[in-house]
Amino acid sequence: MVDGLAPVSFQRGELHLVVRNVPARVCPGCGEAYVDEEVALSLLQRAEQIYQAGVLDGVIDYEGFALK
Repeated sequence: MVDGLAPVSFQRGELHLVVRNVPARVCPGCGEAYVDEEVALSLLQRAEQIYQAGVLDGVIDYEGFALK
């Protein structure tokens, strides 16, 4: 596993959201990516806010996404 960046996708009901450039540990062999618990929690909380705001589709960069 190496430090890298990976996209993370969310789908809930009609929500389809992709967050690009998320810090992750990435397998150089298969490309599977794992985010740490703090990043995952931040992503889930922000995705819930976006869902509650009524946004249905989006592609967003991680920088600034999880900080709001």
